[in-house]
Amino acid sequence: MEDNEITSEIINCSIKVHKALGPGLLESAYKECLFYELKTLN
Repeated sequence: MEDNEITSEIINCSIKVHKALGPGLLESAYKECLFYELKTLN
């Protein structure tokens, strides 16, 4: 993967997590969910 592809995947996963959880949670909640989403990309 190139840098632009990796960046795009990270942004897409971040948006997916934020849409699912909504605003107002602690950063640690978003971090764990983003980690899970990125792990499942394989």
